[in-house]
Amino acid sequence: MSVFEAARITRAPMLTLGAVGIHWGGLAGLMPDLKAGVGASDAELGAALLAPAIGSMITMGMAPQIGRALGGWALPLAGLGIALVLLLPLLATSPLTLGIALFFAGGAVALADMTANVRIAQLEARTRRHLQSVNHAIFSLFFGSTAFGVAFARQAGFGPAVVLPVLAVVALGVAVLAWDRTPLPDLDDADDAGKAATAPWAVVALGGAILFAGFIGENATEAWSALHIERTLGGAPGQGSFGPATLGFVMFVGRMAGQYVATAAGEVRLILGSAVLGVIGALIIAAAPTQGVVLAGVAVIALGMAVIVPATNSIIGAMVSDAARPAAISRAWMAGLVGFFIGPSMMGGLAQIWSLRVSFAAVALIVALIVPATLALSRRR
Repeated sequence: MSVFEAARITRAPMLTLGAVGIHWGGLAGLMPDLKAGVGASDAELGAALLAPAIGSMITMGMAPQIGRALGGWALPLAGLGIALVLLLPLLATSPLTLGIALFFAGGAVALADMTANVRIAQLEARTRRHLQSVNHAIFSLFFGSTAFGVAFARQAGFGPAVVLPVLAVVALGVAVLAWDRTPLPDLDDADDAGKAATAPWAVVALGGAILFAGFIGENATEAWSALHIERTLGGAPGQGSFGPATLGFVMFVGRMAGQYVATAAGEVRLILGSAVLGVIGALIIAAAPTQGVVLAGVAVIALGMAVIVPATNSIIGAMVSDAARPAAISRAWMAGLVGFFIGPSMMGGLAQIWSLRVSFAAVALIVALIVPATLALSRRR
């Protein structure tokens, strides 16, 4: 299946993931300004970044029930929610209120993320094609483009008060383009009856462990690469935003390539090779003597982390029945999103005690855990 055909089939969840990318790309690019605006230390910023984890976990636990209750409205409403929560950080005046704003933002964005990913997995089951990589590529494209635009906006002197409302309007437009309430047809698949009818704990646990480590590698780089460039290596204001921008653009390329590699080599081999690249990239960032080397390291870790999440989604989705798929993916993502938010918080704590170089070295160790978890999961297929 071509990339264009996959994009046509998954237009609604794909654009919803694009809106998610606008949200996180904007926050990552603005992180130095948001930190300074509320007067937060490294440890306080790390603690504030735990708040969206709590909001996300609550939402993830309720996502299957919310999806059933809202039916065809779930995906459109989740997309609209992203536009609204982009404005919440403007209300923050302290590390505490920033954490409260991020709590609600985390819950709203997690609902959109989960609803889109479940729909993609259901479409994969109906088309018998790998669709996750191209969808997550669009997330990365929107993320990188947003962070890139924020970098130039910051260099021009614009702060969160100007940038976030603009991003909210853009996210609203994307959510409108993604509007689709069409229900999926019932799955007519004889093999479906032979798959797990409930979410198997081993599959959920191992898949969640892979997502946990993958999200730490991805989001720790998103949240702290800008600060690492501007503080550790003395970059000028705005230059740090090229860190998350590089991450987004390279992950876009990696995920587009992953759409083809997953078909040719399989998701398991794809994840194993990518994990090795992720470890190398994190170590390069940790030891980087210049801003250019940091960006090179970001590119390597981005190429590694690009396919971890979409390939793991595909593996989990293929191992369970159509009825069990929403619960299996949402439970695995509950574990994964702990890493998504623990990563930046861990980085803040280690940076407060030692340095951001030590923080990125810790990321390399965690990403390495993807290899044994993937091998264990593959034995259960």
